[in-house]
Amino acid sequence: MSQKDLSLGLSDWLSTQEGKLSVDVIETREELIVRSAIAGVKTQNLDISLLDDTLTIRGIRSHEYEQRSSDQIHVQECHWGSFSRTIILPSQVDADNVQATLKQGILTIKMKKKEKDKKISVLEIEDL
Repeated sequence: MSQKDLSLGLSDWLSTQEGKLSVDVIETREELIVRSAIAGVKTQNLDISLLDDTLTIRGIRSHEYEQRSSDQIHVQECHWGSFSRTIILPSQVDADNVQATLKQGILTIKMKKKEKDKKISVLEIEDL
């Protein structure tokens, strides 16, 4: 197999694969924060869902450059097309208290942590 055949096969494989989103997950006392650099993605092209302890982020990054047949791409490291990431959260969160913002290409999702179940101690009362 020639070098040209190998690069075409790899390029074809990359173009059909869904991209994996890179994220940071930060835990504070009160909340979990998920951050991701997703420059070029519009809010209408994002889908964020939370089910139990699993957060899923899906989206599409549109390629604004139309490649002509005569164009040669020398390096293509950016992923264009669909992407997703599913994260199992390290703590339980309140699904009704989640805020997602997109500012300057950074997606930030803040989730308030649920209070842990409190253990109730039983007092023994002696009969008089």
